Amino acid sequence: MSDEESLLVFPCEFPIKIMGKNHHGFHKAVVEILKKHLNDFEDTKINEVESKQKNYCSITAVVNTTSQEHLDGIYMDLTASEWVIMAL
Repeated sequence: MSDEESLLVFPCEFPIKIMGKNHHGFHKAVVEILKKHLNDFEDTKINEVESKQKNYCSITAVVNTTSQEHLDGIYMDLTASEWVIMAL
């Protein structure tokens, strides 16, 4: 596969898993970042799960992305956030 090819066909719905400390600021920061990139994003489109000991939280958000560059921008902002430990 060449550098120009993608396994994704855009536009598409794409699930992003975001992990961070279990704190209300984490949820708020993630939603703000997603709304910055996705005009139609609603926080009802996310699923939150706490770790067994409730120290960490994972958020899965299904986003409508228009291009690889769009998706890369979302990931870059998420991983740059002090609230986010990891985004997959």
